[in-house]
Amino acid sequence: MTINCKGNLIDLSTPKVMGILNCTPDSFYDGGMYKSELAILAQVEKMLVEGATFIDIGAYSSRPGAAFVSEEEELNRLLPVVDLILREFSSVLLSIDTFRSKVAKKAIENGATIINDISAGMLDDKMLKTVAQLKVPYVMMHMRGTPKTMQLLTNYDDVIKEMLYYFSERISQAKSFGINDIIIDPGFGFAKTIAQNYEVLQKMNYFTSLELPILVGVSRKSMIYKVLENSPENALNGTTVLNTVALQNGASILRVHDVKEAVECVKLVKKLES
Repeated sequence: MTINCKGNLIDLSTPKVMGILNCTPDSFYDGGMYKSELAILAQVEKMLVEGATFIDIGAYSSRPGAAFVSEEEELNRLLPVVDLILREFSSVLLSIDTFRSKVAKKAIENGATIINDISAGMLDDKMLKTVAQLKVPYVMMHMRGTPKTMQLLTNYDDVIKEMLYYFSERISQAKSFGINDIIIDPGFGFAKTIAQNYEVLQKMNYFTSLELPILVGVSRKSMIYKVLENSPENALNGTTVLNTVALQNGASILRVHDVKEAVECVKLVKKLES
């Protein structure tokens, strides 16, 4: 299984790690941590040295109840960071966490590589067409509603069956526009209760029937720290446990705050499988 990133084929038969860089003041874990150019570059260098294949940049927090950010503000936060990172690390593969087609277009034109859309094109009807024109890989996540309303929309008859239907429909739509490299993300924590998150993780191999790479983002989320009765700051060990389960159940990409530990998960699970 491969995806085309700037003309380079990235082989996902060995799972890869995507490091998270939040350029927001209100992210649930690392909001406001990377305010200076020095802090941003130091964190990117650290993640690359530790083995990240991709760096995922977000400028609009998608945590439950996150404040609205205008398109202009999102671009003002995002584009200087994209330019800064690419000046220092010209070959880095940047993923852009946005559900807005204009932001996606500007970021790719400025050198980014992947679009990571929490709404799978549902919050901007120009997104699929834009991604197709940009000819870049596209991560589509499962979510209901918006980050503000999603936790009110957790009523499923069968969460796995409904997610499979959702992905089948969104994949068909994306392919109809001509998007070739599609990655699916089950959307842990998005429009799902804690129990539903664990059911999805346990049954994640059902999604391998879609024959597409699966991105998993459970890093330091409430599905971990609420069960352990601690906090995001103390949820690294729990994150490592669930990343291991995700790899065993078919994950191709781990989206994480802590790259070194995720890379170690990949190495150990690969060794176990061999």
